[in-house]
Amino acid sequence: MKVDLLQMVESGGCSAKISPGQLEEILKNLPLPEDPNILVGIDTHDDAGVYKVNDDLALVLTTDFFPPVCSDPYEFGQIAAANSISDIYAMGGTPVIALNIMMFPASKLPMEAYAAILKGGYEMASEAGVRIIGGHTIDDTPPKYGLAVVGYIHPDKIITNAGARPGETLILTKPVGTGIILAGQRLKMADEKDVKEALKLMKILNKTGADVMKEFNIKGATDITGFGLAGHALKMARASNVSITLKMRQIPLIGNAYRIIDEGCIPGAAFRNLDFAGQETYFSGDLDYNLKMIAFDAQTSGGLLMSVPQGKVDAVLNELHQRGLSDSTVIGSVTAKCDKFLYIEN
Repeated sequence: MKVDLLQMVESGGCSAKISPGQLEEILKNLPLPEDPNILVGIDTHDDAGVYKVNDDLALVLTTDFFPPVCSDPYEFGQIAAANSISDIYAMGGTPVIALNIMMFPASKLPMEAYAAILKGGYEMASEAGVRIIGGHTIDDTPPKYGLAVVGYIHPDKIITNAGARPGETLILTKPVGTGIILAGQRLKMADEKDVKEALKLMKILNKTGADVMKEFNIKGATDITGFGLAGHALKMARASNVSITLKMRQIPLIGNAYRIIDEGCIPGAAFRNLDFAGQETYFSGDLDYNLKMIAFDAQTSGGLLMSVPQGKVDAVLNELHQRGLSDSTVIGSVTAKCDKFLYIEN
């Protein structure tokens, strides 16, 4: 029996997240735990939490799951696992163990599809050196899958979204446009080549980018997922108390993402992300509208956005390119805090 998971969902991947504005409303009413061993908590909305065990060891903890982004169950498991593990890499950690999180409609899909999702997750986790040691499943529609992941890090070597400093340069390691391409696929506006490219990019672990960040002692970074490039850049600017400028024409795009959005396919998540960030963002008067919306396109298993000291930019870029991340590009800069946290230009 051939299964098409996309027939069961209206929105998949990180596009299915609630809006960042709603999330902030929820979190501001959540009491912050008081514990000196919590090195990174929820106050800066970072990619993962960090808890100190001793002077040489801290645990990095995260969880992520979502509905399908593709038709094939095995491929969905791969992408969901890569996305879940990414938060550990964004913090500079080494992912170690994980638990499966699975919601599966047992009466609507064959158990072979369930097994294929878990197999895809297992094999992607194995590629990352992560051991899945259990999990939890409930009967639910549509299917959803992800991981709760624990990693190791030295307490003095944490990379956070609060680590960007004025004068640094922003490097992005993957093209953007997954939300647009996947929405275009549903409307038959995206060709097969672009869909395959988007799926391929979503299955690339951020391990290489994390290794380069650690080797060059980068302090500020985040990964780009459901809140879009602009949303995550805004969160970095806020946490670091700086202003960030994005140069949209320098940002690499997946395939025909620009054409698809120009023809009217703008995913709903992009508008939710724009609504969240708009009050704290300056848009240049000549900004291309399509590029503006691309900045807010929700990404699934996107790349790393790293803030790199000026003297290291060329070396970091060269190393990323040499190790196979050929799309890594300078896309913006960090300055002292101005009127707005985020500036978006052509």
